Amino acid sequence: MNPAMWISKTGVQAQDAKLQAIANNLANVNTVGFKRDRVMFQDLFYQVDQQPGAQRDNNTASPSGTQLGNGTKVLGTQKVFTTGSLQTTSQALDVAIVGQGFLQVALPDGNTAYTRAGQLQLDSEGRLVTAQGLPLVPEITVPANATGVTIGENGVVSVSVNGQTAPTEVGQLTIAGFVNPAGLLATGDNLYTETAASGAPNVGNPGTDSLGKLKQFALEGSNVQVVEEMVEMIAAQRTYEMNTKVLSAADNMLQYLAQAAR
Repeated sequence: MNPAMWISKTGVQAQDAKLQAIANNLANVNTVGFKRDRVMFQDLFYQVDQQPGAQRDNNTASPSGTQLGNGTKVLGTQKVFTTGSLQTTSQALDVAIVGQGFLQVALPDGNTAYTRAGQLQLDSEGRLVTAQGLPLVPEITVPANATGVTIGENGVVSVSVNGQTAPTEVGQLTIAGFVNPAGLLATGDNLYTETAASGAPNVGNPGTDSLGKLKQFALEGSNVQVVEEMVEMIAAQRTYEMNTKVLSAADNMLQYLAQAAR
């Protein structure tokens, strides 16, 4: 097989992976707390017919040698944790993290997951939970007779109760930061879990140890920029087309060679 066909095949596969990431980004343009993905590529091994600097017959050295590449492959994907735009809401339990960090939630199996989606609600027991019904860590319970809830920038949760002039503190929201947030495992449902690549979480009160602050009555939108994604999509489509044209050209060359050999 013509090596150009194999190389073009790797290019087609690479652009297909990039287009899949772009499609996922655009699909989540309205997902609260979503972080866009980007695909990283690297070139494959080279066929070295002549080493750079190799001696020639006339006692001269080859300045660049002969090196033929064999295509590309997907090196990995990376979550881009830039901050999304803040959306003001009228819900007292909506909170956005302004800066670094994640809210901690308890999974049904007892493990801890992390999220940037602050669409908090109350369950039947008065606990603060995520939109999926997962309780926050540490657990915070709002009393049934509360008439209002205040969440401070430092994570202090207070409630107003009829008959009391001063608000009552019912809990402290903490957030977790990571040395390498891109190393977190995205499990879907706006959740991430710790991995060896992310490092251990640094848990603290909002606004301390480089952790972000909380903003009540707000949500963090997706950091996907539609115009940028559309430009990336057009570039991927054109690159895909060029690789398919190389496939077609290599096939035509093989057909011509076969006809010439008859």
